[in-house]
Amino acid sequence: MVTNDKGIVSFKHKIMEEVCRLAWEDRLNPEEKEKLVFRMVPGPKSDYCCIYKEREIVRQRINLALAQCPSDMSPTDNVVQVINAACDDCPISAYSVTDSCRFCMGRPCQSSCHFSAISPGEVRMHIDPTKCKECGQCAKACPYGAIVHLERPCKKACPVGAITYDEWGFCRINEEKCVQCGHCIHSCPFGAIGSKTYLVNIIEAIKAGKEVIAMCAPATEGQFGDKISMAAVKSTLKKIGFSDMVEVGLGGDMTAAYESKEWAEAYREGRKMTTSCCPAFINMLRQHFPDVFRENMSSTVSPMCAISRYLKASHPGCVTVFIGPCIAKKSEALDPTTPGNADYVMTYGELRSLMRSRDVDFEECDENYQEASVWGKRFATSGGVANAVLECMAERGEETEGIKLLRCAGGDECKKAITRLKFGSLEEDFVEGMVCPGGCVGGPSKHKTETEIARAREALLKQADGRLVLENLKNYPMDSFSMFREKGDLKKEE
Repeated sequence: MVTNDKGIVSFKHKIMEEVCRLAWEDRLNPEEKEKLVFRMVPGPKSDYCCIYKEREIVRQRINLALAQCPSDMSPTDNVVQVINAACDDCPISAYSVTDSCRFCMGRPCQSSCHFSAISPGEVRMHIDPTKCKECGQCAKACPYGAIVHLERPCKKACPVGAITYDEWGFCRINEEKCVQCGHCIHSCPFGAIGSKTYLVNIIEAIKAGKEVIAMCAPATEGQFGDKISMAAVKSTLKKIGFSDMVEVGLGGDMTAAYESKEWAEAYREGRKMTTSCCPAFINMLRQHFPDVFRENMSSTVSPMCAISRYLKASHPGCVTVFIGPCIAKKSEALDPTTPGNADYVMTYGELRSLMRSRDVDFEECDENYQEASVWGKRFATSGGVANAVLECMAERGEETEGIKLLRCAGGDECKKAITRLKFGSLEEDFVEGMVCPGGCVGGPSKHKTETEIARAREALLKQADGRLVLENLKNYPMDSFSMFREKGDLKKEE
């Protein structure tokens, strides 16, 4: 899978793998960490820039692998972080004059600028970045198309405008705007943006003899090819040291069952609602549309939280670890307003690093393993949540034919829909919001391309039985934990 940082992904994952090896061997001390720096960048020649800069980048990546902020940044709870040492080669100016400039006498670019940002240089026109307001009028006015918009890839990838730059040109994340979707991470060609990793915490819990249970996202099926089923993933995780694994598609069934009750009530009352599964979408509502967050969002917890609460109720003292393609799930796990959620979250890339640290790989498995309905399994794709909710309503005998749904996949689509909801111009009854294009399967830490994943997923999902959602949930103690989001509403449902 080709991403902007494709050439350095293996380098980043190798650092995580080596940090994990040190953690397994109880050698994660300052001396060994510094030795790791020199093993990763031995010199005398460098692979990317200079060995001193590369070594500093490795040190900061080790910090991220320990769930810490880069040492030259102020401590913050934000999951997404910037490594300054890697972020210094992007152009500061948003608009730039290229060699195509004919240095014409009429100078329409200069005439169109209302901020005196353009002036003649030695061989072409020059734009002063300190004066430029990025209005783009000069680019429109140039008859030769010689002025180009050089938008940084990290900024371009951010759906909420949370990326800014300081006076030195370093990327800065506005944490009041950031929804922690992680789209900026793989967009950076220098690997300057990363997320905190909790692999060492997970290793320490396993080594301490705790019951560490993995929770694999519905998007997992298809990520590693059509031969690696959920049973194969479960077997692999046990080899690493996990006590057990549960598919979060079961949590999808749980969420759909309870969210469908909210939808039915809202529909009767003429109220519009949004789903509450995608953490980046929830962050977008909370930070950018607080009124919609309070008035229109479903109060049902996400499938990840549902399974974590189920496991904590049935296995007191256990440690729950969510595995999926989502960066924002890390922020959801840290959200104090939703207790009982996953203790830790890891991405597929981090899982592969953990596997390599134990010299374990996936192997095909002939065993059958299914805890979720196909409706819960399909939560990972755009429209999957809404379809499962409607299925639950239909299973209860409720009329669904007249319900209008708006399925949004991608940050821009979500913002447009919520803006319409905010100003009362939304025609649809319910909004399914997923910040990643295509849904969770298109998450920033997906293991393959969407096309490869879709093909493998369909092959695996065809092997699942046709159990109904509500019938499936009769096998689980739904009265032993809460399915509501807010901290103050943890009473058992009657």
